[in-house]
Amino acid sequence: MPKTSNQFADISDFADKAAELAAARQHLHAHPELSFQEHETAAYVAERLESWGYEVTRNVGGLGVVGRLRQGSGRSIAIRADMDALPITEATNLPYASQASGKMHACGHDGHTTMLLGAAEYLARTRHFNGTVNLIFQPAEEAGKGSGAQAMIADGLFERFPCDAIFGLHNHPGAPAGSFLMRAGPLMAASDTVTIKIAGRGGHASRPHLTVDPIVAAANIVMTLQTVVSRNVNPIETAVVTVGTIRGGTASNVIPEHAEITLSVRSFSAEIRDTLEQRIRSIAALVAQAHGATVEIDYERGYPVVVNSESETSFATDVAVELVGQDKVAVCPLIPGSEDFSYFLEHKPGCFLRLGNGEDSAILHSSKYDFNDGNLTVGAALWARLTERFLAA
Repeated sequence: MPKTSNQFADISDFADKAAELAAARQHLHAHPELSFQEHETAAYVAERLESWGYEVTRNVGGLGVVGRLRQGSGRSIAIRADMDALPITEATNLPYASQASGKMHACGHDGHTTMLLGAAEYLARTRHFNGTVNLIFQPAEEAGKGSGAQAMIADGLFERFPCDAIFGLHNHPGAPAGSFLMRAGPLMAASDTVTIKIAGRGGHASRPHLTVDPIVAAANIVMTLQTVVSRNVNPIETAVVTVGTIRGGTASNVIPEHAEITLSVRSFSAEIRDTLEQRIRSIAALVAQAHGATVEIDYERGYPVVVNSESETSFATDVAVELVGQDKVAVCPLIPGSEDFSYFLEHKPGCFLRLGNGEDSAILHSSKYDFNDGNLTVGAALWARLTERFLAA
């Protein structure tokens, strides 16, 4: 395929749709719905896809929506957007701020959904491709476990809607608006959650020799856990072990029976992920034993590593360069956050990329965050052009 061509979709093709896209995005922003509660959002998406002539399947994996459009007999592509919001009280004071108490689109899924809808309308109107387009609108990316991606896959997503490759994106606060960040191989971290419950023997604070102090054991476990990354992971690799909570005791003159620690663990390879689990389990058990205590460990593996395939990332990079120019396309740094798009990439080759939300953008999951509407035409054009290039006759 040519590196550059005027025959494929461009940002200018969406200029007359900018206001319409912004209105749609702001409507979704004002009506956020939490994971697996996206009833109105899913209906909104499905109705628009149907109005443009898509074969629409609702309730895939719960509230997932898939719109399929066929033109000719070529390859098939899938593009995913997430739909859910977060349990955060919005503090933007925008005219289209959330109307749902304690809920807001603090991660930009309203923008992700709108950009894919913009591309959907364009592709249905122009039909400048040869093959099958599968547009996946996914619930519950923010679920943390038992996510929307897992539910859709379990509901036969790829058997019912076959594709040769899958693509997705996330906005990226701190990067210039309208710029793209790309990375082949590992991009976003696996995320695991660990709960360590320490059992000792309680008693009076003035007679610690008659007790087994779970607070002291917990404190020593916390400090020893700081060696997991520094002494077990190659310095040129990346991993994170964070102690998020430590709980125990109710009074200063009482040594309690129990204490509890919770951890967030991030890694970028299956091998390091296994190493972290082994070392965390071993340290917790042996340090507790050294203090005469026992432990119960709940090690919950969350989203796996987002691993982009080389070919599809190279292809998506070419499309982004064609669209915005080489100076607005850069290599993405490793991101310690996690994404359930990783489950899709375990089944299909593909690429997950980042779209700059502005250097002054509030961070993700902030009550001050808002998706940059200037990106709507850029994202819609990217998905349209990428589809046309992937399914070029």
